[in-house]
Amino acid sequence: MEAPAAPHDPSEQNPHGPSEPAGARRTLELTVTSAEDMLDLGRRLAGLLRAGDLVMLTGELGAGKTTMTRGLGEGLNVRGAVTSPTFVIARVHPSLGDGPPLVHVDAYRLGGGLDEMEDLDLDVSLPESVVVVEWGEGKVEDLTEDRLQILIARATGDASGDADDDVRRLTVTAVGPRWTTADLDALRG
Repeated sequence: MEAPAAPHDPSEQNPHGPSEPAGARRTLELTVTSAEDMLDLGRRLAGLLRAGDLVMLTGELGAGKTTMTRGLGEGLNVRGAVTSPTFVIARVHPSLGDGPPLVHVDAYRLGGGLDEMEDLDLDVSLPESVVVVEWGEGKVEDLTEDRLQILIARATGDASGDADDDVRRLTVTAVGPRWTTADLDALRG
């Protein structure tokens, strides 16, 4: 797995406006070249996470959101097969050890913001769990000021239109004080 860009320098001017303090947002660009690399990335991400962490995954259908979450579940050592919760909306995977449970949410079918998601009790689950929300953009940001937002995009190919279907470009954005000192470089592998 290659990682072409360096983490965002928090001393740079804040591109996200005055409502967010400079340094409250860090970005890391990664390239993943296979489904196995996406699983490995999820396992490494698990090493950075703790109870109370929110991870938002954004990407088109088939981008690798659930594959990454499967690796994260392996890294967190949770019970049960991590599969897409599209039709059940949310699944809880209890820890098999002393780590936090994994709450895996698919917000694709939910149209509204946090109000529509209240029935899931994510605000209650978050303090003691790692919560991963697929398709959560614009819906769960208000759960916490600290979160990882991961955008997964398929490679577009070269000038001839050829693209390796397994290649993904990821933008990992760490938001909030929780992530100011986290070692995001651990995700590079």
